[in-house]
Amino acid sequence: MEEGRGGLGPGEARCGCASRSAHGSAALGARPAIARAWRSAPRSTAERVAPRPRPRQPRATSPGVRPGLGAAPAFRLAPRRAGPMAPQRRGAPKAHEGSGATERRRPSSMKSVRAPREAWRKWPRAAVLGAGATLAALLLWGSLGGDDGVTEVLAHRSEVLPGRFIEVPCSEDYDSHRRFEGCSPTKCGRGVTDAVITRDEARRIRSIAEKGLSLGGSDGGASILDLHSGALSVGKHFVNLYRYFGDKIENIFSEEDFQLYRDVRQKVQLAIAQAFGISAASLYLTKPTFFSRINSTEARTAHDEYWHAHVDKVTYGSFDYTSLLYLSDYLDDFGGGRFVFMEEGANKTVEPRAGRVSFFTSGSENLHRVEKVHWGTRYAVTIAFSCNPDHGIADPAFR
Repeated sequence: MEEGRGGLGPGEARCGCASRSAHGSAALGARPAIARAWRSAPRSTAERVAPRPRPRQPRATSPGVRPGLGAAPAFRLAPRRAGPMAPQRRGAPKAHEGSGATERRRPSSMKSVRAPREAWRKWPRAAVLGAGATLAALLLWGSLGGDDGVTEVLAHRSEVLPGRFIEVPCSEDYDSHRRFEGCSPTKCGRGVTDAVITRDEARRIRSIAEKGLSLGGSDGGASILDLHSGALSVGKHFVNLYRYFGDKIENIFSEEDFQLYRDVRQKVQLAIAQAFGISAASLYLTKPTFFSRINSTEARTAHDEYWHAHVDKVTYGSFDYTSLLYLSDYLDDFGGGRFVFMEEGANKTVEPRAGRVSFFTSGSENLHRVEKVHWGTRYAVTIAFSCNPDHGIADPAFR
């Protein structure tokens, strides 16, 4: 019995596996008897209590896996959770290429999606076109000075005019004033010339204006300097520069400045007399004759609102002939600021040019205004003449 238990382990007897002992076939033949004897033989307490050794199971190997290395872990896909199936739309049969059927069968939802997308794509194009149109309008507006009703340029800034004169019918404004034979206007009109004052003289005259206006200046866009009366714009008021600054004036102006001013006045007076066929001796310098400096600063008082249409003979009763000597160049030194003769449907403009003299009879036949200055600084001097000696004033003198 001991030999039988020693030759066959309990696991071998239970699983019926072949014996590996040296008994060979004899042991195989005695196997049933030994097994029965072993099961029926009484066992000791230790044998009954001791656990039976668990037989070693043979390791199964997968094909192509070497023993001892182990098989690679197998990954399984989780089963898809069953749920209600979405309804499927049966596709339409494909249309022949180029037949147009595809376009007809396109769902309407695609059109609704494409419409806002196409509209959004058009926005940048529309913005660019709008900006271009606005820029073109601004350039045109700048070239015209920004005022409506301008239809003809009487004198371009690029022209050098020896003389241009346009005769117009005289108004009745002169009938209400005392007339002087050989001087009071019977021939009315307007003229422009670049041959009376040189550009160098204009530059030197402008320096007189700059020195005088450096002592003050308006808070608004228009400043005035009158060397005859001494009127000077300071803030929102006027002061007499000769009394206000006293002896300091000698450090501002020189005798040469006043002599140049007299020479320029005489040249302008002679040009007016020749254009209207009157004697220069019959003309008297009258007030106000003054320098003006205009920029784009917002007006602060009524004196700064220079752009309103007016008639010189109505505004200043002493005026019979008005002239302006320009001391800066349109579009080089400033924008806007052109001189406009106002006529119904046919306004005429003069573009300022340094050294250019514009002159005209002072009645309502020459209703006029000045365009607003949009940028830069415009310098000019207004020189007025009267036929009435009672309205005459003397040239300024160095004091």
